Amino acid sequence: MNAMKKYLFAWLCLQLPVLAHAEPARSASVAASVSKAERHARRCQSQSLHRTVKPQGTMLWGTRRDWDTEKVANERSSVLVSASLTPLLLAEGQSKTLKLEGGHLVAPSADKGVVGTVLQGTSSDGKPVEVAICGAEPSAEDPGMVWYRIEAWNAVAQEWENPCVALARVPDPRALAVGGVWDESGAHHPASGRFTFACENGAITKCIGWGYKPWASRDGHSLASLHQACTRMARADYCGNGRSHTHEDTPLDIYDQLGVLTRTTESSAGWELSRASFEAAWAADGATCLARTRDGRAMETILQECPNRFQTGAALELGEGDRCTVRRKDVNPAASLLRNHSYGPSKAAVPQEKNL
Repeated sequence: MNAMKKYLFAWLCLQLPVLAHAEPARSASVAASVSKAERHARRCQSQSLHRTVKPQGTMLWGTRRDWDTEKVANERSSVLVSASLTPLLLAEGQSKTLKLEGGHLVAPSADKGVVGTVLQGTSSDGKPVEVAICGAEPSAEDPGMVWYRIEAWNAVAQEWENPCVALARVPDPRALAVGGVWDESGAHHPASGRFTFACENGAITKCIGWGYKPWASRDGHSLASLHQACTRMARADYCGNGRSHTHEDTPLDIYDQLGVLTRTTESSAGWELSRASFEAAWAADGATCLARTRDGRAMETILQECPNRFQTGAALELGEGDRCTVRRKDVNPAASLLRNHSYGPSKAAVPQEKNL
């Protein structure tokens, strides 16, 4: 009997460390639920910078694909794709509905603006997500445009986080308020009472920075369609289905019919003419014709990705040395909204199909 007691005692001692480590691990994996009042009270508090380590490719919204950092999410998914102009929680002295005027939000009859407001947002899978406006900084280049510092409620971690993806060049990204919403195919839709928080590192905001402000016009022509064509071009979304065919920080030269941007004719520190060549012409729903792919994949892969969209045949001259070898069946490439040159892919560049 004494031998048996000693054996049981020794076995229990061996199990205690295992049990002690098992309980914290279980607790850490499931965040405790937070009440609505406490959740709102915790908004806009400074937190350590969160950075994702998952490959992002070239982003449309510039937002994280999923709150779960261990999940491999499709590039056409986002934790935040739109927000409502009707607040869930008002800033002090604010009216019940916001308005979007050009590139900024307006609170009619408000004393303290929109900072502190909580809005109802939506993720790409249709789930609700709350968004807090934590700061508003007027653009130095355009007084009518405002940069917003936002936080979204991460229901997985039960805390507020910046939904915008941070990159080395923009480690603390902000967002612009842009009218309408973009679906998973990259198509823009007008939406009454809703808008998009487009983050700094996404194509929607990049194109605005390049001069294509969708709320503006040039020579009496709206820039909305040019902006949409730019979002396709920025991501090399040839098929107009939301799939990109490029890599981050690929140099581009863009020029359009209205002259918002014109073709670069001289080399500089950021652009080498000798390395660049014509890539594609673009419409709001994707490429109208291609000379080559940006990331070096075979043209056949694009033809297979969107069958019956393009056709091959005799080269089509667009002028100024731009020549297409593959063209749309239903669109005249000569009537494209904009064109681009880019560097040809390096021999070492191998497209990562699994990240598309």
